[in-house]
Amino acid sequence: MSYVLRPATLTDAPAVTDLLNAVDLIEIGRPETDLHTVEADMKHPGTDLARDSWLAFDGDRLVAYGLLWDESGGERVDIDHYVLPDHQEAGRLLLDAMEARALRKARENGAERAVVHLHLNVRPTLDTDLIRTRGWSVVRRYHVLRRPLDPARDLAPALPEGVRVRSCAAEADRLRVHELYQSTFAEHFDFQPRGYEQWLHDVDAAGLDWSLVWIVGTDELGDAGFLLARDDREAMGWIRSIGVLADARGRGLAGLLLRHAFAAFAARGRDMVGLGVDTSNATGAPELYARNGMTVHYAVDTWEAVLR
Repeated sequence: MSYVLRPATLTDAPAVTDLLNAVDLIEIGRPETDLHTVEADMKHPGTDLARDSWLAFDGDRLVAYGLLWDESGGERVDIDHYVLPDHQEAGRLLLDAMEARALRKARENGAERAVVHLHLNVRPTLDTDLIRTRGWSVVRRYHVLRRPLDPARDLAPALPEGVRVRSCAAEADRLRVHELYQSTFAEHFDFQPRGYEQWLHDVDAAGLDWSLVWIVGTDELGDAGFLLARDDREAMGWIRSIGVLADARGRGLAGLLLRHAFAAFAARGRDMVGLGVDTSNATGAPELYARNGMTVHYAVDTWEAVLR
């Protein structure tokens, strides 16, 4: 079978969204990809669509899509790869192009090698034998968790004495959330330090409802943690990030923020909320989420290849 490959443009975003939802349906049983998410990824400042994106067509049908971006300015490069299960050769062609581009990109950054990461569902449409034989291996596993919501049950929690929660209303609060994010995630796997403007892009700040971003603090410690949520996914409300400073952990602040978000989503009429968690997280996050009623929706592996 012969495939036609070309770079993507923003006008391809609806077709890419349809492809990703077809992959979602196979991998997790329901479509969960929104157009605005695809568009935001395509606009990543570390991506030049003309050189860092690939579409594969079987005739007029889009059957595979790839995107590459560079956040490290060094050897670390990230890629996304999607392919329909009966078009593995198209997937291989994209991998050839993406690996070659990743290595060139790392060398442009002054690195001698490229360390490339790819996130795949644990039962992906891509034949994993294809990447294993190319030297890729799994280095991390993440769970996407979800929890049903009930407006009668999920009410805003009472705040303990000396604890306060505020919405992220002003620019100064947004700057503070950025600082808290950088501090609380610094030791997490695959963390990349981000300047404020870059972080704003990462969280798609232009489309973010900042009333769903909260800062928790105490009289003793001051601002100690944050939760960043979004309500622009059709499938469910989404908690993108939650973090508490190391010296403030063990005080119930993360659970308080979590229940605060549950209540906010329930009040908006949402019937489900989700988030992603590193199963090897050392801060106790998986246990926290389990205690608060969150269960596994599906699992995602981080695959890594070292290219020279």
